[in-house]
Amino acid sequence: MIAMRLPSILLVALLGLAGCARYQPVPLYQLDSGDAEVPSAKEGLAVLLGPVSIADYLQREALLQRQEDGSLIASRDARWAGSLAADIDQQLLLQLSSQLNSQRLALAPAAPGFTPQVQILMSIARLDSGPHRPAVLEAQWRLMGKNGELLDGRLVRLEQAHSGTIADQVHAQSTLMRQLVEQVASAVKAHDGEIPAIAERAPKKAPVTTPKKEAPPKIPMAQPVRIDSEVFRF
Repeated sequence: MIAMRLPSILLVALLGLAGCARYQPVPLYQLDSGDAEVPSAKEGLAVLLGPVSIADYLQREALLQRQEDGSLIASRDARWAGSLAADIDQQLLLQLSSQLNSQRLALAPAAPGFTPQVQILMSIARLDSGPHRPAVLEAQWRLMGKNGELLDGRLVRLEQAHSGTIADQVHAQSTLMRQLVEQVASAVKAHDGEIPAIAERAPKKAPVTTPKKEAPPKIPMAQPVRIDSEVFRF
């Protein structure tokens, strides 16, 4: 009986170990914002960011690894904490707000009532790395004036070395994002004299209403009482 039960117990133990190995939690990563600080004052340049175009292969949670032959393989040991494309949008907003010292930034399409002074069009074609490949960012940005004129623009290809670990790869990609924003922010500051200020609207004055004079109360006039009956005297 004991000899017959041992293989079953051993099989259950092996299956349990295999299950634990299979369902181990996978580390999640986000782009690092560095020392970017959000301005406290609700003022500054009004900037419309976008549309921001992001390559299709970046719009997923899989953390892709660039191989020696240039191919991409999804990592089994890590993934992005949500959509990488959404993370890129938020990093662009945060970094630009910090660099331009402005709270008045919005992602396209902007809400009604928002009047931008400049617009930044962005296209990110590549953002990846690999165990033996550096982090690479390829993008294009254009700075548009209030009336749609092109103020500046550039094609960008940046590289950043790393140690090979996933954590250091994500740190290197984050560094490239900050370098991209620094370029755009520098261009905005360089064209500051060409950016028209938004005319402040004078607050609307409430219409002046003159109080109506109250009419004097109407006093009912006394009417003579007519008596049709005859009065007899004795």
